[in-house]
Formats: sequence, C-alpha cells, structure tokens
Amino acid sequence: MPAHRPQKLTTAVQRALRTVFSIFRSQEHPLTGVYKIQVVSLQEELEHPESLPKELRYALLQNPSLKERIESVLNNGKTIGVRTVQKTPERVLSAINSISQFSQHKTIVTWLPALLTRQESPRMLPSDHERAAAHNVDLNREVTHILDHRLEFKKFMIIDDSHVGLTSEDRSLIDALNELITPIVLKHVVSRMTFDNADTRTAVAQSILKALLIIGPITQVLEQYTHGFGKIFAASMDDILSEVAELFALHGSGFRWKQLVQRMKILVPIFALASYGAYHVDTLIDEQHFALAGILFGASAVALSLTTALQSIRLYKQCIDALIHDEKLPPAPPVRRWLLAIRQDFTNPARLGLFVGALISPIAAMIVFVGLPFFVHNGWVLALLGTAETLTAGLFVVIARRLNALRFQLTISRLLNGHGR
Repeated sequence: MPAHRPQKLTTAVQRALRTVFSIFRSQEHPLTGVYKIQVVSLQEELEHPESLPKELRYALLQNPSLKERIESVLNNGKTIGVRTVQKTPERVLSAINSISQFSQHKTIVTWLPALLTRQESPRMLPSDHERAAAHNVDLNREVTHILDHRLEFKKFMIIDDSHVGLTSEDRSLIDALNELITPIVLKHVVSRMTFDNADTRTAVAQSILKALLIIGPITQVLEQYTHGFGKIFAASMDDILSEVAELFALHGSGFRWKQLVQRMKILVPIFALASYGAYHVDTLIDEQHFALAGILFGASAVALSLTTALQSIRLYKQCIDALIHDEKLPPAPPVRRWLLAIRQDFTNPARLGLFVGALISPIAAMIVFVGLPFFVHNGWVLALLGTAETLTAGLFVVIARRLNALRFQLTISRLLNGHGR
C-alpha cells in the first residue's frame, strides 16, 4: 500500500488543481459537425455571377462548360450547395494529437501541412507504433482518418429537394466541381486544422475575464488596508492562473509532469522578483514617480507569463532537436530549429497575443499612472492592467478565429479578381 501512495497523491493534487482552475475556466462546447451551406436553386442565379457562392464562380471560371450541366440539375428541381465545415471534428483532432504525441515529439507544423497538401505521411519508427499500440492507437489508421477527412471541410453537394434521386450525371458533376476547387481547399484545410488544434488551448484568455470579477474586489480591499500587497495580487494572479493552464495544456500535448515541474526552477525566482517589483510600486507612487511606477507595475505583471511563454518555446526547440535526431526532419542549423519551435508555439494565436501584450502592458500602465493618478490604488483598474497581456491574447484569439474563417474567401476573391471577375 505505501508504494502506491505517491502516485495517489499526485493524482489527487492534479484533480484538486483542475477543480480550482475550472472555477475560472471557460466551458466551451466543441462545434462537432457544425457547418453552413450556401445554395443556388434557380437557373436565373447563374446569370448573375456576383450573387453566386465564390467557390462556384471560381469553378465556372476554370471550366465554363459546367454551366449547362448545372442548369440541367437546377431544372430538375435540385439545388447546388457549397458546404463548409466550421470546426474540425473532434475525432480528426484526436488523430492529429495521437500522431503528434506518439510519433512527432508533440509537434504539428513539421508534418501536418505536408500530409494534407501532398499526402506525405510523417516518418514513423517501429518504436512509435509500439508505444501507440500500448495505448490502443493505430498510427496508420490515424493518418488514414486525417486523409479521409481533408476534403470534407468545403465541398459541393446536390440537395434533392424534390426527391427524384441523384443520377450518375449528378455525381459526375459534383466530382468535377470538387476537383476544381481542391487545390485552394487544401490550403484552407491546413489553416483550419492547425487553428482548431491550437484553439483547444486558448480558453485561458477568456477565463481571465471571469477571474477579474474576483481579482478586482480582492485587490481593492488589499489596496485599502495594506501597503504593496494589492499590487502584488493584481500583478501576479492572472499569471498564476495562466501558468496552471499552460501546464495542463502542455501535459495534454504529451509533455510529462516531470518535464513540466522543471520549469519551477526558473519560474519561482521570476515570481519572487516580480513580486518584489510590484511591492515597491507604492514607494515610487509616494515619491511622485508615476511613470516609473507604471512601468515597474506593468513589467512585474508580465514577467511570469512572458517567462512561461519563452520556456514553452524552449520545450518545442527540444522537440525539434529530437525529430532531427530521429531523422524525421532533415538536419537544420540552430536558427532554423528555433524558428520552427516559435512557429509551432505560435500556431496558438494566444501566444502571439501574449508577446504583444507583454510589450504593451508597461506602456499602458505608465499612461494610466501618469494620466490618471487617482486610479493608482483602484483595485479594478489595477486588476485590468495586471491582466493586459492575457486580455490582448484573448483579443488575438478572437481576431484569428475571424481571419481563419475569412482567409479562404479572401484567397478565392483574389483569384477571381485576378481574372477580372
């Protein structure tokens, strides 16, 4: 019995952390199977190309002879539709995650684009298959599953409203239309899958908004009855929550807890240094050095989260090194390896937002402290400034989600405009 106690204790600690963090965490529900359809149901619509779905305009531009066949379908009481899947199915994301963990050292960008666009399977070792099989995962089947779904994200379809039945000519038309847009669809699929894989780790920025409802009042009380501790709480609370979330996200990506605990060797001293800086912000305020006080508070607020982000890049650099060692990637100089690690980490738009927010935070705090000095002890304002980098990360996630949805339309619009259509 004693031999199992450490494992049980570790499990209990993990469960407790998840419970605490779930208070602040956004409870998002996966949009599995959600899609939208644009339809053309009348022959007259074909005479007004500007009103047609851009995918159909592009296909007709590539092969004008299809127009007569489409007219025939519409005259038979059927509808031509363009179906767009709005989120990668969870089963596909699971397959991507399995290949990433068991074969590709937790990376995605090193193999997924080549698999989707050129059908080049990632190199896998016999030991990879054995390790995956021990968890009831067939890596070859996972690759096949991804390939089978890569053209399901955007495709033409015929809607048989009159229930007359589809003919072989109907199916041939749909195959021809889908084949015409396949090259540009594949670029969309790479973007869609990569974003959705990373999007599972972006709930932190949204959850911090909820946490502000607690951070603000507590900071307000500490500011009223203590000297310096309100600044420490406002500057560090969201960083602590973000670090907990980051640990679980990295663990979910395949990193072992033993690897992640090593981060504490750096994070604890950084946290202590940031707390020391936040504590002395009040001293600078008392001396009327509002600009320095704002910069110090902003820097203290981002120190831990910025260190966390840099450590994550370092972890992915080690993964790139391991892939090259296993000859799953060609040899590359150190700079190239670091760039690949950054690219992998930045597949999560929240990470890019965090870096931008880290640069903005000291400046924003300085502006508020100098321009609105009566807010330097306001708990709500301090809580907002203390989470500036996380809020910026959340904004980047929202923007990235919108851009990801628009990227395909922008691409096809550019192609249409290039042909004067």
